[in-house]
Amino acid sequence: MSELAEELALRQPRQFRLSATPRLVVPVIVALLIQVPAAVFFMVRMPSPLGWLAVVIAVLGPLALLLRRRIPGPVVATVAVLACADLFLTSQDQGPPFVALAIAIISSIRHDARLWAWISVGACWVGAVSFGLLLGLNWHPARIAVTTLGILITFGIGEALRTRQEHYDEFRRAVAQRRQTEVQAERVRIARELHDVLAHSLSQINVQAGVGLHLMDKQPEKAAQALASIKETSKTALDEVRSVLGVLRAEDGQDPTAPLVPEPDLSRLPGLVASVTSQGVEVSLDNVVESAPKAVQLAVYRIVQESLTNVVRHAGAKRASVSLTQTDHEYVVRIGDDGTGILDDAKRGRGLLGMRERAELLGGTLETGTSSLGGLEVTARIPVKEHDA
Repeated sequence: MSELAEELALRQPRQFRLSATPRLVVPVIVALLIQVPAAVFFMVRMPSPLGWLAVVIAVLGPLALLLRRRIPGPVVATVAVLACADLFLTSQDQGPPFVALAIAIISSIRHDARLWAWISVGACWVGAVSFGLLLGLNWHPARIAVTTLGILITFGIGEALRTRQEHYDEFRRAVAQRRQTEVQAERVRIARELHDVLAHSLSQINVQAGVGLHLMDKQPEKAAQALASIKETSKTALDEVRSVLGVLRAEDGQDPTAPLVPEPDLSRLPGLVASVTSQGVEVSLDNVVESAPKAVQLAVYRIVQESLTNVVRHAGAKRASVSLTQTDHEYVVRIGDDGTGILDDAKRGRGLLGMRERAELLGGTLETGTSSLGGLEVTARIPVKEHDA
């Protein structure tokens, strides 16, 4: 389901709902407008010493509904007792429309007082019928049957509304959970992008700054070259950070027309290799991949970038190699060096985990082993069919 469809589905059940106070008061007014005139009608048509009591009951039942949200169980029990009492204050062959009871039943079921409703209403109705038979009241069987059916239908309506509300609440929870998962995944993606950009660039800047300081007095020309390299590296890093932040602004709808720096792809690998070579590590690049989906190109670039960053920062290597090949089924990326080999836990950091996550997000794998150069080798395999179909 699309985000728009989810939003409409979340709003639809509440589109035509009144606010809290009218929803509480309107049913009470409706019950009063129906029950009180009916009770007065019966009192006038068939005068009785207790006729006034029927009018009082017709008023008390709806007024009790004002508490149906706070204490739904006691309210439905009270209204059920009042309704049964009203049965004995009216004609033997017809009775008043006790709307308050129907409202109390539905409300109690929706507010987790189902047991109160079934027990109190069932007990009152069975007790009233039994007591009426003992008193010899001439209640027509059809009246008993119709009243029983009406009570059951009211319970059915309450159960249906409760089920609908439960499904809606479950749907809302599922949507909230999915959106929370998406937010967390987006945070991981942003952290991964920024880590890959900044870790590589700052490593280069750190190395070049050290070189510049060392050569400042003896070889100022090379120190100037190091400073120029720092300038270029920092500019590239800023461009890539702006690209990441620009994508975020566009996704949030804040600035969808903002110009973005293109995401890194395979065409930028030679520049990446050159930047590492300038730091004293001889890197060879062998790329036979002519084209690939953008997602694959970005993942490959970041994996190579992070691997070369580790070569510069931790491996103590003099040589490294980058190889990209493609078969009918997968893209294969290998980065090896002649450094110290497998990184220990302290040096692994988030980089290796981030590379593995990038490969797995595209259905691939990432493994580490021993390079033919004698150091560490990182091998990523990304399926072709999942992205080129």
